[in-house]
Amino acid sequence: MAAERPHEFELIKRYFAPLATDAGSLELKDDAAVYTPLEGNELVLTKDMLAADVHFFESDPPEAVAAKALRVNLSDLAAKGATARSYLLGLALPHDWSPSWVERFASGLKGDQSAFDVTLVGGDTIHSGKNLMVSITAIGETRKGAAVRRNGARPGDLLYVTGTIGDAAAGLKERLEPGFAAKYCLSEEETRHILDRYLLPQPRVKIAEVVRRYASAAMDISDGLISDAGHMARASGCQLSFRLEDIPFSSALKTLRLASRDTFLKCLNGGDDYEILVAVPRNVSSAFEAVARKTGCQISAIGEVSAGDASVILSDNGTDISAATIPGFQHF
Repeated sequence: MAAERPHEFELIKRYFAPLATDAGSLELKDDAAVYTPLEGNELVLTKDMLAADVHFFESDPPEAVAAKALRVNLSDLAAKGATARSYLLGLALPHDWSPSWVERFASGLKGDQSAFDVTLVGGDTIHSGKNLMVSITAIGETRKGAAVRRNGARPGDLLYVTGTIGDAAAGLKERLEPGFAAKYCLSEEETRHILDRYLLPQPRVKIAEVVRRYASAAMDISDGLISDAGHMARASGCQLSFRLEDIPFSSALKTLRLASRDTFLKCLNGGDDYEILVAVPRNVSSAFEAVARKTGCQISAIGEVSAGDASVILSDNGTDISAATIPGFQHF
C-alpha cells in the first residue's frame, strides 16, 4: 500500500526544514528568509530551472536530480568568483509524486549541502499537474565590485577552461540512443564516465577565488563551449580564438573523435559541461595557472582574445573550422 502523502506544510517540515540550518531561514516557518552578507561583501545571485525530460530523465535517481539542480547553480557562482552560501528551492511535483521520492530528493540536497557548505533558506512547493520541475536560486558573496563578468575580456588575454569538454553531451547521446557508445567504440569505463558526467556535473567551486583574483572575464559552460564563448565575445566586443588541439578531452571523447569527427564536434559544443571558461590578462597568466593548479582543478590554456568582430574562431592545427556550423544547446 502506498504511503499517505503529507500536505504541503507537513512535507516542508518533514523533508526540507532539517536542511534549513541557517538562522536566517527561520526554520522555513515564515514568508521570507533574512540574509546578511559579510561586511564589505555584496550578494551574487543566480537561478537555473530544470524540467523532467529536458534537463534530466524521470527515471533518474531523486538524489541525482537534486544534486544536479544545485550544482548547476553553484557552477554559475564559481564562474563569478563568488563563494556560495545558501539557496532557495522551488519544487513542482507531478500528480503521481510519492513521499519516498521526496525523501530521497531531500537526501541528495543534504549530501551536497555538506559537500559544498551551503544551506537551504527558503522556497516553495507546488503541484505541477504533469511534469516534475526543480528551480533553485543560489546565493553567493564576493567583495564589493569583485564579481567577474563575461564582458571583461580584452585583446591579448589568454583563454582557459577547467576540466574536460564534451563528456556530458556524449552521455546524453547514450541515454537518448542506447548503444551510441558501443557504436563509436567507447569502452565500458569510458561509457560510465560520460554517463556520470551527464548525470552529476562537478561545479568548480574550488577555483572561484582564483577566478576572482586573476580573471578579466569568466562564465560557466552550459550551452556548449563555442556557443558560450560567443556570448563572451559579444559581451566583450572581442574575437575569441580556440585551438582544437589544446582543448582538454577525456579518453572517451578522444575515442569518439577517432570514430566520427562530426559526432565528436557536436559533443564538443553540446553543452551541460558546467566547466568554466576564463579570460586572463597575459601578464598574470603564469600566476593564474600556478595558483589554479594548487586547488587540484585541471586547467588548460586553449586560446586567446584579439581585437575584431564579436566572433569565435576554432582552428585544428592551423586549419579553421566553421564554428557557426557546430550546433550548441538552445532552449527555444
